[in-house]
Amino acid sequence: MSKTKRTPAGEALTDVILDLFRLNSLLLTAGDRLVANLGLTSARWQILGAMAAAERPQPVAWLARDMGANRQNIQRIVNDLEKEGFVAFEANPHHRRAQLVVLSDKGKHVLEAAMGLQAPWINKLSDGLSIKDIEAFRRVIMALRQNLESIEPSS
Repeated sequence: MSKTKRTPAGEALTDVILDLFRLNSLLLTAGDRLVANLGLTSARWQILGAMAAAERPQPVAWLARDMGANRQNIQRIVNDLEKEGFVAFEANPHHRRAQLVVLSDKGKHVLEAAMGLQAPWINKLSDGLSIKDIEAFRRVIMALRQNLESIEPSS
């Protein structure tokens, strides 16, 4: 049985992916530190942000899908957010068991505070980067995402 070798592009992309793993870890740690005094973590902040960005309240499964995350992990974090009063559950007129998750006033305020902390942080992080390079990086990420979403898991 012959072993498939990486193409030069595959080799380069492997290096990029390894760098992205490290970057993701650093971003999560930095986010945790940034919002710790607000009672948030990066994961909690991400969920509150996804809820705010949604056009209407959604069940946990939809939030997880939109975030590209595992439903059970999102459910666990949403339950914690609900215990702390950042979100609330409401009846879903379309599905009896899949309650809608809504931001509470407390959740809206903490998200606003988090975003107030994020603005100077992200401005500093983007120092020295051109908008053109940032946009090109995003295009590559989006193309990789599309490719991943179209590849069968066994491929």
